[in-house]
Parts: sequence; structure tokens; C-alpha cells
Amino acid sequence: MGVGGHPHQHAADDRETPPLNATAARWLWPIVVVCGIATLVALIVMWPSDDDVFDDPLALDADPIAADVQVDDIVACSYAADVECRLIGFVMLDGPYKGDFGAMEQNVETSIRAGDEISVVVFVSESGDRVYSFYEFRRGGSMLVLLLLFVGAVLVLGRWRGLGALAGLGASLLIIVVFTLPAILNGSNALTVAIVTASVIAFIALFLAHGFEVATAVALVSTLASLVLTALLAWVFATTSNLTGLTDDSSFLLAGLRTGIDARGIVLAGVVIGALGVLDDVTVTQVSAVWELKRVQPELTLSGVMRPALRIGRDHISSTVNTLFLAYAGAALPLLLLFVEAGQSISNVVTREIVATEFIRAMVGSIGLVAAVPISTWLAAVVVSDPP
Repeated sequence: MGVGGHPHQHAADDRETPPLNATAARWLWPIVVVCGIATLVALIVMWPSDDDVFDDPLALDADPIAADVQVDDIVACSYAADVECRLIGFVMLDGPYKGDFGAMEQNVETSIRAGDEISVVVFVSESGDRVYSFYEFRRGGSMLVLLLLFVGAVLVLGRWRGLGALAGLGASLLIIVVFTLPAILNGSNALTVAIVTASVIAFIALFLAHGFEVATAVALVSTLASLVLTALLAWVFATTSNLTGLTDDSSFLLAGLRTGIDARGIVLAGVVIGALGVLDDVTVTQVSAVWELKRVQPELTLSGVMRPALRIGRDHISSTVNTLFLAYAGAALPLLLLFVEAGQSISNVVTREIVATEFIRAMVGSIGLVAAVPISTWLAAVVVSDPP
């Protein structure tokens, strides 16, 4: 798409570009450049130092060893002759004990059975004896098949755009692994790290999936504006609600291991990064709707193109907000069942921090999502209105 708008030009998906407002389009790219430079500078400044490494005092990085279960017999527990345990015998497949046979006692009701593929952790006692602990089932095979099905489905339907989307997904995961997690562990403000992360991901994912087009730039600016609003709301309500961020074993463990880690900041970071995945979907959809409306009816004014586009946005929001809320409710369902089973009232359950955190996360994310519709619709309508 070019400034000035020529009907014969085509976007990356072969759709004609509507006429563009030269002034608005000319200001759009400098805004994108400024946001990009600010993001890059923040990324460089906050990049974690190699000297500040998490020292892992609890040996959390102990490498599990792949093993195949050979036997699962019910025997008397070694610590109590009148209690039954399930003795799991296995052969280790890698590591320093490759080919060795090991055994460990598990609860008699464990789901581990002969033929299962598992991972174990080996500890060596002071006397030199090996002590085995069950780590996890190995699920790599089925997960790889599912991943290949996902990639195939995206490529078949999306073609080159699908390839760009997959590249953006890979880049997003890479940014989180190499920057976000180390930066938070190194003591950087988690909310700031999340905003920088979300901005980097938005730049990469949107431009890779949709190309360097004016429409993409509009969606990007709208997404960033909605993210800032979401982050601000998350900070305000997490603060006024006195959220501590200490809601589960993982948060307590992190707080104990690294005093510099702000548990509340991690909650806020999760809100921002989690919201991004839905926000860019809404902004791209709204910009696309405005683009198509203006393309088929070039005579539409600013208000004329906004009204039908907002109707499309309302339909999109009505389903997306429900999806977002149900996702959070589904994640908290076991906990809600536990509280209800304990006989606690709904008001007491909702105000408990572990539930209130999910409530605030869902509400703030939904407000940011709703705000993204008028923001992206208005900006897109401005860019395509009153062509020179």
C-alpha cells in the first residue's frame, strides 16, 4: 500500500488498496518508527547481563533422564510393611546411567504402568546410593505429531501468510525465552519487561504475517495503544486491590529464591502478554473491515465507514470477550470447585486473591479488548478518509 492510494495497487493478499489520506498516512510511518526505536532502545537497556545468572540453589535445573518402564508390581512399602506401594522398575535410556536398571516406589494408585515412557531424576545420597524420583511422562511424540498437524493446517490455509504467522510465533517464543524470562529473573521491573516484550512481538508478528503495509502499521499502532491502556488498568487495579502475586507454590518458591522478583509484577506481566494475542487479532480484523468497506464504497466519509465497521467490531467483541472470560474461568475451575466443596460463599470465593487475580486479569484484558475496537476503527478510518 502506498501513500496517495492508487486503485490498481495490490496488498500482499491481492486485495486492492483503498485511496489513502496522504497526510494521515505520511504521519503514520514516523509514529511506527518512533515506537520501534523506543522499543529497541528499551530492549537493549533491559537486556539481561550474562554475569547475573540465576544460581538455582534448589537444583531445579537437574536434567531428567529418559526411561522405559519395564515392570509395575504391588509390593509392601519399604517404610511400612503393612502399607502397599507400586514398585516401578525401569531402564534408563540416556545420561550417565544409560542402560542401567532402576526402581522407585510410588503410590499404589499411580497411573504409571509397564510400557510407559517416563522421565526420572537421579539423586546420589551421601552413602553413594542412587535415589530415583518420578519427573514426568514423556509426551514428546504425540506433541510433535500435533505440532506438525498445526503447522500443516496453517500452511494449507494461510500459504505465505501462514508461513509468516508461523515465523512470528517462533520469534515470539524466542523473545520470551531469551529476553523476558531472564530479564525478570535478573530483577528488572516485570511490567516494563512485559510491555517491551509485547511491543517487540507485535512488531515482528504483525509485519511478518501481514507485510509492510499501511494497514499493518495502523493495526500495530492500535495494538500498542490498547496495550498501554491494558497495562495501566492492570497496574491500577492490582494496586488498589492489594494483590501480592503470591497465589501458588511457584510464586512462593520464586519469592523465596530471588528477593528481587516482584510477584505482583509477574501477574501484571502475564496480563499484558496474555492480552496481546487477542488484541492483535481484533485490530487486524477491524483495519481489514475498514479497508474493505472503503474499497467497495470509496465515497464513504469518516463517520460513514466507522458505523458499519463498529457494528462488525461489536459482533467480534461479543464473542471474543466471552471466549477470553471462559478461558480464565476454565483455568481456575479446579480451584473454584475446591472452594465451593469447602462450603464457602460465592462472595468469599471471588474475593480470595487467587480468584481475584484471575477476575482482574479477565476484566482488564476484556476492557483493553473492547477499547481496541474504536481505537483501530477510528485510526483506520482516518487513514482512508478524504483522499487527496
